[in-house]
Amino acid sequence: MPPDRLQETVDYVAITRLQSAYADSVTRRAWAELEELFVPSATVTVDTVTSDPIELVGPTGVGDFISGAVERFEFFELVILNTTVDLRVGGDPDVARARVFTCELRQDASNGRWTNAFGVYHDEYRRIDGRWWFARRGYQSIARTGRAEIFPFPQPPEFD
Repeated sequence: MPPDRLQETVDYVAITRLQSAYADSVTRRAWAELEELFVPSATVTVDTVTSDPIELVGPTGVGDFISGAVERFEFFELVILNTTVDLRVGGDPDVARARVFTCELRQDASNGRWTNAFGVYHDEYRRIDGRWWFARRGYQSIARTGRAEIFPFPQPPEFD
C-alpha cells in the first residue's frame, strides 16, 4: 500500500474514532470528556428546524446545551448510523470534513414514552499536534417520531 493510502486510512480511522468518542460521551452524559474532543474555540450550530438555530462555542458550551436538552430523558443513546469523511480539504492534510447521520434513542422520564430523533452533522476537523479534533459542527434535524415530523434535507454549511 503506498504511504499516502496508509496515511489516509490512519486519518479516517482516527476521525471515526473521534466521532464515536463523541457519541459515547453524550450517551454516558460524560460532559467533561468533551474537553478532549473539541478545540476550545470550536463552534457548533444546532438547528432543530422547529426553533431558531442555536450557536455554541467550545466543549463547555456544547456540554451545557446537550446536558439541558437530554435531562428529561430517563434513557438516551446517540447512535451513529453512517458517516462519510473527506480528507485533505483544500489540499491541507490537517483539515477534514464529514457528514455524520445519527439517531437519538430516548425515553421520557415523566411518562415513559419512547421517541427517536434523526439528524445529520456537517463537521470540520483539524489535526493539531498529530491529533484530530472537532473544529466546527453544524447539526440539523431530519425527522422525529412522536409527531411524525420529517424535515427537508439540509444543505451543507459553507465553511470558510
